[in-house]
Amino acid sequence: MSLKDIYATSLTLLTDFYQLTMAYGYWKKGMAEQEAVFHLYFRKNPFKGGYTIAAGLEHAVQYLQELQFREEDLKYLSGLKGNQGQPLFEQDFIQYLQDLKFTCSVDAIPEGTAVFPNEPLVRVRGPLLQAQLIETPLLTLINFETLIATKAARIADAAKGDAVIEFGMRRAQGIDGSLSASRAAYIGGTSATSNLLAGQLYGIPVRGTHAHSWVQAFDSEEEAFAAYGEAFPQDSVFLVDTYNTLQGVKNAIETARKLQPKGFKFGGIRLDSGDLTYLSIEARKLLDRAGFTDTNIVASNDLDEHIITSLKHEGSKVNVWGIGTKMVTAYDQPALGGVYKLAALKQPDGNWEYKVKLSEQRAKTSNPGILQVRRFYDKSGNMADMIYNELQPLPEQLQIVDPLDSTRRKTISPGTASEVLLIPVFKEGQLIYTLPDLATIKARTKAQLDRLHESIRRYLNPHNYPAGLEESLHQYKTDLILKLRS
Repeated sequence: MSLKDIYATSLTLLTDFYQLTMAYGYWKKGMAEQEAVFHLYFRKNPFKGGYTIAAGLEHAVQYLQELQFREEDLKYLSGLKGNQGQPLFEQDFIQYLQDLKFTCSVDAIPEGTAVFPNEPLVRVRGPLLQAQLIETPLLTLINFETLIATKAARIADAAKGDAVIEFGMRRAQGIDGSLSASRAAYIGGTSATSNLLAGQLYGIPVRGTHAHSWVQAFDSEEEAFAAYGEAFPQDSVFLVDTYNTLQGVKNAIETARKLQPKGFKFGGIRLDSGDLTYLSIEARKLLDRAGFTDTNIVASNDLDEHIITSLKHEGSKVNVWGIGTKMVTAYDQPALGGVYKLAALKQPDGNWEYKVKLSEQRAKTSNPGILQVRRFYDKSGNMADMIYNELQPLPEQLQIVDPLDSTRRKTISPGTASEVLLIPVFKEGQLIYTLPDLATIKARTKAQLDRLHESIRRYLNPHNYPAGLEESLHQYKTDLILKLRS
């Protein structure tokens, strides 16, 4: 089985109903081919954190490559009825959809990049109908994986170099939820997964121990450990808390001693309940006294970055962390809150009309223009991110304005090193971006986090990374808002 067997099929109707009704309205009004620009972004970092890790682009690319209305899709749409029992869509519109080919240009921030509120993760430019139609699928593909990659990055950061294994499939939201979560968690920093299908599809290393039921299936814990050790002499990690945890550690040690003459390597023990700090300290003493100084202590039991940090502060001897529910479900914040907004519409005279969505809440007012993100940095790491209109010339002296507080500004000196973050992915419907492999994306995440100051990476009250609007764009947005409100 390949990745294409799972994702590379037409999922065009994986969208909200109103995307089709708007598409029909654009077609009726003669606006379907009018050129538009949309941006996909989020308004607030998840988990009350200071950063976010972009993910999900590969699946978005695969979706767009297969964007077409199949015969069964068109048959279904033809059968939809209005309130009076009439066909909801005209047959000529159905024919239009049958002939539809994806021709948009798409720019995106690569997966594994640290990103911040209001920065476009994806920019879509092309026919209004097409750009509108892909809103929902892009959001569902980017939002979830970005959320999980961010959670995994926080957990991996808390582990401080210890291995983190993802095994949340049994608690994930369905089949695709588990696969997407395994992939995104690996991007964020996990070292392995228990999900075999994710291992097959994505090449993620797979790891696991045994369940309590394995121990219960034998007459004694010692017999269970011996049988498992004989089956996996180089890969055994014994789950020791079925009956009495510290006695379980002693039984595991005795089993390992008996199997050593046969070439057995004692991989580790796993603690799944109780006081993990106390039990890991006592287990480490028992293992070290027995000469098993390299044997790992694996811990699980509803862990997250906060619990791991606390356990380490208490002196825990755990050195491998098994994370399930709280990572793959993003337990403390189950949605990213990404949005997709129209920012520019080309007029018949060839000029762009910039669009803004107003709100009584400043955070929900969108940014107008054809936007790009430029990141400034020095030898110590990232300095600031600037969102600007690509079609407007930039002044030599740059000022970045906080979109939520215009009194907060950061000046960028001329000649400061920088890079643009949005890179071309599709040009007029043709894929021009080479998708990196998962290991490359994972390495990018680590490199990106290394460039962020510790104050931005901390979990409680992180420092706000300077990411805002270029001054002239901020002024244009302000003038446009005043005009619309008047």
